[in-house]
Amino acid sequence: MLYDVVIIGAGISGAMCSYMLSKYDVSIAVLEAGEDIASGSTRANSAIVHAGYDAKEGTLKALLNVRGCEMMEGIARALDVHYQRCGSLVVGFNEADRAHIELLKRRGEANGVTGLRIIEAEELHEMEPYVAPDATCALLAPTAGIVCPYDLAFAVSENSAINGADFKFNFKVDKIQKNGDVFEIYCQNEVVRGRYVLNCAGLYCDEIATLAGDPLPFTIIPRRGEYMLLDKTESKIASHTLFVTPSEKGKGILVSPTADGNIIVGPNANLVEEKSDTSVTYEGLDEIAEGARRIVPTINLKANITSFAGVRPTPSTGDFYIQPSESIENLIHVAGIESPGLASSPAIGEYVVEILKKCGLALSKRENYIPTRSKNGNFKLFCDMTDEERSEAIKKNPAYAKMICRCENITEGDILNAIYRPIPAHTVDMVKRRTRSGMGRCQGGFCRTRVADIISRELGIPLSEVRKFTKNSKILYGKTK
Repeated sequence: MLYDVVIIGAGISGAMCSYMLSKYDVSIAVLEAGEDIASGSTRANSAIVHAGYDAKEGTLKALLNVRGCEMMEGIARALDVHYQRCGSLVVGFNEADRAHIELLKRRGEANGVTGLRIIEAEELHEMEPYVAPDATCALLAPTAGIVCPYDLAFAVSENSAINGADFKFNFKVDKIQKNGDVFEIYCQNEVVRGRYVLNCAGLYCDEIATLAGDPLPFTIIPRRGEYMLLDKTESKIASHTLFVTPSEKGKGILVSPTADGNIIVGPNANLVEEKSDTSVTYEGLDEIAEGARRIVPTINLKANITSFAGVRPTPSTGDFYIQPSESIENLIHVAGIESPGLASSPAIGEYVVEILKKCGLALSKRENYIPTRSKNGNFKLFCDMTDEERSEAIKKNPAYAKMICRCENITEGDILNAIYRPIPAHTVDMVKRRTRSGMGRCQGGFCRTRVADIISRELGIPLSEVRKFTKNSKILYGKTK
């Protein structure tokens, strides 16, 4: 098959591009080197929908961040994605911080961010009583929000899939060549052909560009950020996303609620040699603990239920690079998408559609476009349903009456939905990210084997063949007695 558009990479940028394109009558293929949607940076980030005051005026980051923030709530509502417009606060402790906060306010207003204002200590502590007593002021950005990044990526990808997009996983591109007007993208002996190619490969955009014969004119610097995730018992500690004034490395250590009711702390920002280095270190955890206590001195870090790390593709230019190749027709690079990439992602998809139009792709609206995650509507977890919806769900499928994950109140019905969704789950971690089973206080200690048993039963495979996530991550290897 010859596709109109081939998207390399199924992180949030590639997923949003597929979502925006699937509204039109075009054929789309999404190629992902990993096992699932959001296998890279998207699954391990701060989950913040930034307001748009941080990016320098006139940059692509500034333009797309503000527009993406405006679009996010509507997309989340349409696809039943957990999202909350909680607002953010950049907290200052001295006159130097105040000067920088004033700069951020001016910059945000120039970028088109609405509602920005500087609040003084009394109002700050009324809003956030656990913020450090010596904090003197803060920049309030009421349009900022929080979202579940991988659920957002799943939602827009599932919408793309039911509107005709094809997703191919474990497709690590090793060769790209162009024959006339057609690109041929190879993974070993498998080939996918397309008229237009979007390079949305995140940390690996530079490698894909080189394979295509059009090296990027800048360097992608892998920078690792480590995080702690606190139990929901600590949710009272912050109702806004709390930042300190940013540095050259980034926005600094934050303390923030998540869209699922936890508190997230982090990240730091350290250079790594390997793009796949998502290790968590004692030194890194100490660093983010110190940063968190600077904002919220009484934060209970003993309530940490898990720690993790992600690697961001920091561009040496400091700005997003989204533009057609100057030497290869119909190749578009969507590269250097670091923070605020998640917040910007809806606008990135919109922006890329306009580029494709300018490059000659004919786009007419899809007449039978389906606006939800499945032909029957969206997927709602049992714990998110009303009492009436729960009763109806159990009547239709008694599996909803069987609790599997006690920490997050996830039922067997939820897990079955994950296994049979448009982009199905076939590993324990794929189920976890779609349902939150295993993400609670016990981190899967109670439910992991039960989820594995359901996967084994539904897919008709031995329990010893069920994997946690990657190729060599079997849960069980055989009977002990």
